[in-house]
Amino acid sequence: MKLFSALYARVMRWSAHPHAERYLATLSFAESSFFPIPPDVMLAPMALAQRERAWRFALLTTLASVAGGAAGYLIGHYAFELVEPLIRQAGYWERYERVSVWFDEWGFWAIFIAGFSPIPYKLFTLSAGVIAMNFPLFVLASLIGRGGRFFLVAGLMKWGGERMEQTLRLYIDRIGWLVILAAVVGYIIVSNG
Repeated sequence: MKLFSALYARVMRWSAHPHAERYLATLSFAESSFFPIPPDVMLAPMALAQRERAWRFALLTTLASVAGGAAGYLIGHYAFELVEPLIRQAGYWERYERVSVWFDEWGFWAIFIAGFSPIPYKLFTLSAGVIAMNFPLFVLASLIGRGGRFFLVAGLMKWGGERMEQTLRLYIDRIGWLVILAAVVGYIIVSNG
């Protein structure tokens, strides 16, 4: 099924839109505090389509993501009672509890790893606020983790250039289905772990 080929073509067109940077910043901010779609899906094609601006896009994504993480921290710190029912309804409560335990053990490293990995960063930002983690340390860990991830994505696209674009176009459907499969397996492992 060629579902991802059509999406890929559409995202490549969107990446050239005059307001693409605003959309990227908005997506990056939202994903760090409440939205489920990671900014990589927009960052990668934008960096690929405009390789000379790849580092700018990575910096924009990082700063907006850290700002969104700070908003998540503040929500966790000052308004957790309001979002707790939403976390429960979305089925994230067990993961939230697990994240809280990780904070007790690893603090800075928990934020760094969540920022770099595909683990839902928003759960970590809320948890950091709830436990009142040292805010400057939270921001530093977020900058390093999120920045490392987004500069890696942008760098791979910049370095890969046309060859990367042709390879992605050729294999995007297989890659898309593998990512979905990996996400389902990861969810099952985390839910049962």
